[in-house]
This record gives sequence, C-alpha cells and structure tokens, in this order.
Amino acid sequence: MTSTPDDIDDDDIASEDYDGGIQILTADVETGESGERLDRVLAGHFTDLSRARLQALIAEGRLSIDGKIITDGKHKARAGTYTLSIPAPVAAKPEPQDIPLDILFEDEHLIVVNKPVGMAAHPAPGTRDGTLVNALLFHCGDTLSGIGGVLRPGIVHRLDKDTSGILVAAKSDIAHRALSELFSRHDIDREYKAIVRGAPRYMSGTVTTRIGRSHHDRKKMAVLRAGGREAITHYQLEEVYGDTKPLAALLTCRLETGRTHQIRVHMAHLGCPCLGDPVYGSGAPAKEVQAILKELDFNRQALHAGLLGFIHPITGQKLKFKAPLPDDMQELADALADMY
Repeated sequence: MTSTPDDIDDDDIASEDYDGGIQILTADVETGESGERLDRVLAGHFTDLSRARLQALIAEGRLSIDGKIITDGKHKARAGTYTLSIPAPVAAKPEPQDIPLDILFEDEHLIVVNKPVGMAAHPAPGTRDGTLVNALLFHCGDTLSGIGGVLRPGIVHRLDKDTSGILVAAKSDIAHRALSELFSRHDIDREYKAIVRGAPRYMSGTVTTRIGRSHHDRKKMAVLRAGGREAITHYQLEEVYGDTKPLAALLTCRLETGRTHQIRVHMAHLGCPCLGDPVYGSGAPAKEVQAILKELDFNRQALHAGLLGFIHPITGQKLKFKAPLPDDMQELADALADMY
C-alpha cells in the first residue's frame, strides 16, 4: 500500500484510517454492484492493492461488513460498507539483539531454549523486536541467516508470546528441513502444563475436533463443524483445587497435532479454559480463584510447554528436554493448593 492519508482525495470511494499501526480501509459498495464476485468488486475500490494481495487479506479474515467477517472473496457482493484492515508492516529484516537465552541444548545444527513469558517467537505487527529471533540472530550470528525465511530464521514451530516453555530452532538448512518434516509427521513428543478453570469431567481423555479461524473473530481460532484441520489433544488430570467442588485444576496436555492455539481452544471447548487466558477464557472463575489471580497479578494464559522430545535430525540421537513450571505458574499452583 503506497497511499497515505495525505494523498487520498476527499471524494475517493475508499477511505482509510490508522489504528495502532494497522491500516483501515473502507469501501461503499453500491446496489448496482450487488451479485458480482466480491473480490472483483473490491479490487475496483481498493485500487492500490493487487488482486492477489486483496484475496490474501480476505482469506486471513481481515474483511468485514456489518461486523461479520468475510473469508472468501468468491462470495457475492452486497450493498453496504466493507472494512478491510491491513496489518502494519514489519522491518524487512530482524536485527540481532543481545537478549539472554535459557539454552537447554545447542550444537552446530540446532538450539533448544526455554522461552520466557512475554517473548514472541518472531517479529510481527505490534512486536517488531525483543523476539526470540532477535535473540537467536545475536547468539548464533550468520549461521541463522535466511534459514526458514528472512522474518523467521531458524523457526520451525512457535509458542504464543505469553506461553512459556521449550522451543527448538534450526541453525542449518538441512536441520530446518528435517525438523520441519518431524513436525509435519507429528513425530515429536510435546507436553504442556495447563492450569484451568474447573476441571474436565474425566481424569484423562482425548479431544478430537477440527480447528480453524473463527467465523466471528479473525483474531481467534475455533472448533469448527466443517473445514479447518484435525486437532488432537490428550489430557491427564494431575491435581484438582477446591474443597467441595473443582474450582481449578492442573493438567498435562500432550499434543498429537499442533494447530494454532490448539490447547487453549480445546480446553475452552471442554468448558475449562486456561486461567488468565485473555482470548479463550470466557466465563469468570470462582471468586476464590479470581482473588488469587488478582493478588498474584496473573494475567496471561496459564500454559507452559514443559517437555519436548525428538530424534536429532542429523545425528540420530534421542533428545528429550524438560522445563519446570515458571515462577508465576508455580506460585499460582501453590496458592490454589492453599485455598483450603
């Protein structure tokens, strides 16, 4: 997008605004345009966007009308005001930053770290530096350059910014390809610790659904009846907190697949979302639990990637790494255990 607010004419059909670095475009589709293919109609309004770019933004859920998100440009256009949000640009190339890393393993091919809460895996709109990529570029130097893409060098999988725990990154092209294949085949052991509201009905179980982008909120993932991708999570109830009824619980969750926000979505689907989850934590926990969260100032999803195991893609060595609960989750678990 090359236009700025200064070079948009007052009578231009497409108007724009900026919200926190995100560019907001609007277009008023007339009645005479109704029934035509939507992406073709909007291409005539958003003339600074290529057709391919427009289609990609629509597929990402960045187009809406009357508050309803549209994800398929093949839909028929209807009269009304369409809103398109364009993410803020990020730097062409991340800069190395001297950020301390908790390194669990490293050789010439890969590095395994225990990522802290608050660190994003790679640069993105709203998080342009201070990421794991910035730290890895400083620590590993030129060995990471270009591996896996300019913006995500070395990154094979990711953890949410406010999910702590173990993450592996590649330091060579051959390791990146091989690790990517391991994750694609789900030939990786991944266990998470989650502290949730209430407790699942059964001591252990498996959640199998399809997960995809929410039809109502493009920033969220959701369990879908159709579409999306298969997602499988195995869980084990480790501890229940509460006297006469379960107010919260500690679970071990093992991933068989690795979809975006999978555990957070699946726990919410079971009716016991991760405590502190700002996106999927619908419904308030018990007053006693609320008081603990407030006292500890705990305001992120209580989720930690505590175990990662795989076969070293180059040496064939069996590797398994464990990371204990971070301080904030351990304090939360201790406070919940001391409720009564």
